[in-house]
Amino acid sequence: MGFGWLTRLGSPFLKIFWADISKNLNFFQSGPETAPVWGKSALELRLRQPPLQRLGRGANPSIGRVVPVCLSATRRKLCEMTDEQQDEQFYRDTEGVAFPKLNDHQLSLLEPLGERRLVKRGDLVYKAGQRDLGLTILLRGEIEAFEQRDDTEQILATAHERDFIGDVAMLQGTSALASARVTSPDAEILHIPALEMRRALAEIPGVSKTIVDALIMRRRRIRRDREFAGMRVLASRDARDGHQLDDFLDKNRIPHRLVEVESEQGQALTDRFHLTGRDLPVLITPGGRRLRQPSLREVAREAGLLRSLAEENESEIFSDLTIVGAGPAGLAAAVYAASEGLNTVVLESYAPGGQAGSSSLIENFFGFPTGVGGGELTWLAQLQAYRFGAKFSTPSQALSLNYNADGEYRVCLETEGCSAILRAKTVLIATGADYRRLDAEGREQFENMGVYYAATAMEGQICRNETVVIAGSGNSAGQAAMFLSEGAAKVLLVIRGKSITNKMSDYLARRVQARENIEILYQTEIRKMFGGKKLEQIELENTQTGERRMVRTPAVFSMVGARPCTEWLPPEIERDDKGFIKTGTSVAGAPAWQASKHQPSPLETSLPGIFAAGDVRSGSVKRCAAAVGEGGMAVAGVQFRLASSS
Repeated sequence: MGFGWLTRLGSPFLKIFWADISKNLNFFQSGPETAPVWGKSALELRLRQPPLQRLGRGANPSIGRVVPVCLSATRRKLCEMTDEQQDEQFYRDTEGVAFPKLNDHQLSLLEPLGERRLVKRGDLVYKAGQRDLGLTILLRGEIEAFEQRDDTEQILATAHERDFIGDVAMLQGTSALASARVTSPDAEILHIPALEMRRALAEIPGVSKTIVDALIMRRRRIRRDREFAGMRVLASRDARDGHQLDDFLDKNRIPHRLVEVESEQGQALTDRFHLTGRDLPVLITPGGRRLRQPSLREVAREAGLLRSLAEENESEIFSDLTIVGAGPAGLAAAVYAASEGLNTVVLESYAPGGQAGSSSLIENFFGFPTGVGGGELTWLAQLQAYRFGAKFSTPSQALSLNYNADGEYRVCLETEGCSAILRAKTVLIATGADYRRLDAEGREQFENMGVYYAATAMEGQICRNETVVIAGSGNSAGQAAMFLSEGAAKVLLVIRGKSITNKMSDYLARRVQARENIEILYQTEIRKMFGGKKLEQIELENTQTGERRMVRTPAVFSMVGARPCTEWLPPEIERDDKGFIKTGTSVAGAPAWQASKHQPSPLETSLPGIFAAGDVRSGSVKRCAAAVGEGGMAVAGVQFRLASSS
């Protein structure tokens, strides 16, 4: 099948997947049965061409990589390809994974979970913006996917027998990105409700791998598409609020476009919808709705990220485990807890991933010999938690925590924008730590307009062919320096100390020191920032000599120190002198434990049943893998606490 809105797109982080080449080379050849039938898409002619050769010269077939490996002649060949040619290569090489046809055995497993429906020409299977879609399998007939752009329709693709419709929006329950309608005189579909679909994906291995792999690959392809609009943010080029909406959607991996009002397209949208400068920024949804000056919560609600945890008229919400924070520790805990059948709720204040999610490349994470993008890693973890039934709400910030040692649901949480009280048997605090703000004159003026706290592909575009500045000496600063040096003319790494090896991993420190366009400025601090609406230049001071100099730059990346996100917690949860949460033996003398017949588990806080994991915990190892491990350990403690309380 070739669902164009699902079919074209992908992630820059993972350009390869593994295959048994000896058995499956023919699987990736487009033939009459598997070739997509494209509608009036700009990619129609390109994708009907014969497939590109899967293995380039010099590639090792035994490795089983479908996209040519970047070695010797193959690397040179790939580097010589245009962006469009690389996109073609990616789309063709991933077609087999993104659009499998279900076999008889898989259909027999799925049929008892749904119902067959007869539909007629013109019937909508679903509409853009619709949420909690189930799985729709086409048994007979033809269905067309299309995107409504203003008054025109963009025909995206056509599905046939044994194809299934959707992307990860189905798994997450977020808003559909396009609409689908019947184009044959009649058709027969098998519709499996969302709840049953998630149960099947968690419990039936015979279908879950095929479907989940396809859904993930479709979203990667749609994010890569240069034509698909998705949500559109119309904003002024230098407007902070417009860039914040863009950043929020990007970090939550919602396909969208930032349209500058000064551009030709921006002017056309402004005239068409009779918008003025007072309306900006404007969010234009796939369904055609226009939200003027929306808040992040309104955008999240439209995208389906902000979900009501309470049913209508409910004043209380109950969970076995509530996780506050969706960084690596929180996501790992969500996966393990939900897979064990615990009613798991995850609250995230901005976007999943934490500091790890903002890392361009994590090279020392177990199981990824060539490294993995932090955003990619944590996105996959979130999808895994969704698959097992965890519930997420974003942005949803915990405002207060009240504790009752005698109740079954001992913890009451008040959350932003929710009138219902969230009652939990256990709580995991995984709110992590934020980078400290630079003590530089004028910094506040340039927040998100030149001062950034993450180095992702979006920030990388700003830095292309420019001089950029990174403040910090830890792994995050080193990873950002290596990533930005790929496109920037020069990277200045500003550190207060005399060495980068004290906090940075040895392998990374050596790479930073060896990179020609990275200059390390030791014993240096940023004193002042200058510019109009955006950052233009900064003043640096060498703290040893007192010498000051000006540097022109559009971007400063602040990665200095960390401040734990614990200010919302009650004083009964003990913290160290820096605000990090104490756990285990260090809280055994707390009043609540003195009155208990049990001892705290290693990650349990001074209040029984409340746990802490990851960067927010005192004494934790500030590494992504360590946080993931702590998330799993915390769930073991949660299970013990639930068993001892029953």
